[in-house]
Parts: sequence; structure tokens; C-alpha cells
Amino acid sequence: MIKVAIMGAGLSGLACAITLEKNGIKPKIFEKRRQVGDRFVNCEILLSVLTKPIDDSIAYFSENHGINLKPAGNIRQLIIHSEHRQAYIRGHLGFTNTRGRHPNSFERQLEKQVKSKIIFNSKHSYEELLQDFTHVVMATGDASYAARVQDFREDLTVTLRGAIVSGDFDRYTVRAWLNNKLAPKGYGYLIPISENEANIVIGYPDYAENQQLDTHALWERFYQNVCSIYGQDLRITDNFEINKYIIGICKYPRIGNTFFTGNNFGSIMPFLGFGQFASLYSGVQAAKDICGMGNYEESIKPLRNSYQHSIVFRRAMEKLNNSKFDFMVEGLNGPLGNRVFNSNKNILKIASYLLKPLTYRDQKTE
Repeated sequence: MIKVAIMGAGLSGLACAITLEKNGIKPKIFEKRRQVGDRFVNCEILLSVLTKPIDDSIAYFSENHGINLKPAGNIRQLIIHSEHRQAYIRGHLGFTNTRGRHPNSFERQLEKQVKSKIIFNSKHSYEELLQDFTHVVMATGDASYAARVQDFREDLTVTLRGAIVSGDFDRYTVRAWLNNKLAPKGYGYLIPISENEANIVIGYPDYAENQQLDTHALWERFYQNVCSIYGQDLRITDNFEINKYIIGICKYPRIGNTFFTGNNFGSIMPFLGFGQFASLYSGVQAAKDICGMGNYEESIKPLRNSYQHSIVFRRAMEKLNNSKFDFMVEGLNGPLGNRVFNSNKNILKIASYLLKPLTYRDQKTE
């Protein structure tokens, strides 16, 4: 008799539970927090250019896996800012979504589709669950657990600082910043929640040269920049800061009857730091393997490949100074940018192949 324990009631854990239930297996879900989505509110984006050949992630999970998610909005315009330039990209670019305690967060939506029991405030360890269940799905959302259990390659850690701000926004326009004066070797972004609220974030790697940065000064500079662009005194209603958040990937997606999903597998894409698609997909594929409907290691090879392309792209982007960001953003402002972001090709894959010699050469000279 198959008995499945899922550690974690986040995206991958709940997607796994929904898929198991559709195939006649009722798992037990163990969550260390007191409720689903018990964390700060933030926003994320599902960019179609990063999930090719899947163009519409929301439709994909609904039509192929019976997982129905409602985004905060679709993205019809992406504005990329460098220090002195802007690029305006238009098209059906993807979706925005909320996470955490927001009533319409992806976690809360998935919880409503799960029938299995969720045990909150769980103190159960992985080792304990191994003794009582035939299969364990590791979906804690924290890569540190996977790093303790197996060979986990940590590529970098990042610092994130963000806030929810109130003002007037176009909910279908997302903004991103590539500016080392605001986020050295990192990025900033603004994602609307509605016409009246948005999430602003800066993220940058914890490299030695960034250790002495004045995070308060960086944040204030970014916040004022956003206010200036919008011509509004945006009011901060909530804020958060994350230090040394691990980005990496595990060597073994499955060990025995333990499946590593979500962040425990390596769902956070190093380029922009979002991983919702990979988290959901890995949870679904782990469930299918348990049900005898597929091979987990084979099915998530595309995720591993995407991660590798993303880390190559990130390493290359980290080497650009602001003048090169200006040059790149200026080039994207027009037909080229729209072709890139609306292409049917895997642009991240193509870019990583083109940039790989550069990153390899720099590694050889270090």
C-alpha cells in the first residue's frame, strides 16, 4: 500500500497533493507553519520567454494537470530601466501573481483544491517520516534541508529587500531595473497587485564585494527612483528583507522513494529569482512517478537544463557595467526587443550558449 508524506504546503507540495488525489492516492501534508502562505506578501511574474516551449503557464497547468490558478493579471507591457535608458516591450508576455498571506496568493488557491489533511505546526523530521511512509516528497521550500540530506550545489546566496506600496499603477505593466547603483550585480522590479498596490524589490548576490554595502542606502535610492518615475509619493504599507537566500540545484532529484521538489530540487531560476513554474511542474511530476505514470528524473530534465542556462546568463549579466546595460537596454527598445520577448524560441537557451564562452574564459583567468 502506497503511503505518501509531503513535507511542505507550498507550491510544489500542494501541486503534488492535487495530482496524487486525482489518481486515487491521498497523501498527508506536513507544514511547519501555522497556515498555508504564512509569510510576507510579495509578487512574482511568470514570463513566457522563460518557459518556452510552454507559452501560457496558466493554461498549461489547467488543461494538462487540472490545476487551476488565477493570476493577479496578465503582462501586456514590460519596461526595462537601465541607468540612462528604457526599453518598452509589448505583447502577451506572461502573468503576475501574489504569494504569501495575500488572500488570492497561489498557495491559498492551491489549498482550496486539496482534499488531503494538512498537519500544521509540524515538528516531524524527514527521518521520522521515512519510517512511517513508503514515499516522502521533500517540498519544504528551503534548500538548506536538501543540502543537509544530499549533494546540493549552492551557486550563490542573495539578499532581497522589498515592500508593498500604494499608489496609482497600470496593473498590466511590469518594470525591471538593471542598474548597479541600485542593485549591484542584481536587479530591481515593480510588479502591480492591482491598480492601487504594487510590490517593489531589489535583489543582489552576497558576493564579498557586496558584503559591506549599505543596504538601507541602496533601498532608499531605489525607492526614490521608483517614486520619481511614477511621479508619486508611494506609501509603503508593508516590507520584508531576506538575507542569504540559497540558489542552487540538487544532484539527485530522487533518492530511493524520496522526491526533491521545488526549491529542494532547484526551482529558483538564478537570472531573475522566480521559480513558480518549476515548483509546480516538479510537484506534478513527482506525483506522476509515484502513481506509476512517469519517470521523475527524466521528466524534470528540462528544468535542470533551464537552471543551467539561467546560471550562465546570470554570470554573464553580473559582468556588465552600467554603460553596457544602457547599450543593451537601448537595443531592446524597439522591434528587436519585441521579437525577443514574443519569440517562439527558447531565448534563454540561445543566449546561454552564446555567453557560455565568455563565462568559461573568465573562470579560467580567475
